[in-house]
This record gives sequence, C-alpha cells and structure tokens, in this order.
Amino acid sequence: MNDTENPKAAGEDGLYEFTMQIDGRELTCHAEKKGDRISVKIDNGMSAELDVHWDNSVTQISGNLPDSQVEFIKKHVLEHVL
Repeated sequence: MNDTENPKAAGEDGLYEFTMQIDGRELTCHAEKKGDRISVKIDNGMSAELDVHWDNSVTQISGNLPDSQVEFIKKHVLEHVL
C-alpha cells in the first residue's frame, strides 16, 4: 500500500546548471526548481516550464522541448545527477 496522503515531489528547490547535447552542440541548461515547478532556459534561446507531479513524473506546460530533453532535465534536477 502506498502512502499518497501527503505526497512530495523529489529534488530540492534551487538552481541547477548542466550541459545538454542539442543538434550536435553542447549547450548550457539553466533550471530553477521552486516547489512543483521547474523553469528551464537553454543557451540557444529555448525555454520551458515543467510541472512535477507527486510520483515524480513531469509534464511540460509551456515550451516545445522534445520528450528526450524533458527526461534529461528531469533526471538532472530530480535525481541531481552530477
């Protein structure tokens, strides 16, 4: 039985910076997690807002990042990959 009465998303609030491969280029991604929201800005001018759910799934609520990039950002922010 899962206790979902007081669910809380993983990952600590704060700023995260890491690089991503986009179209053969290595670009810096700046992500800021506040509560259940992740704001993303990538050096090539792309941006997105991600909503983090209680089960750590992520939904893109603005922007047009490919699913693979959303998953990459999720892993770096919620699992804090170094």
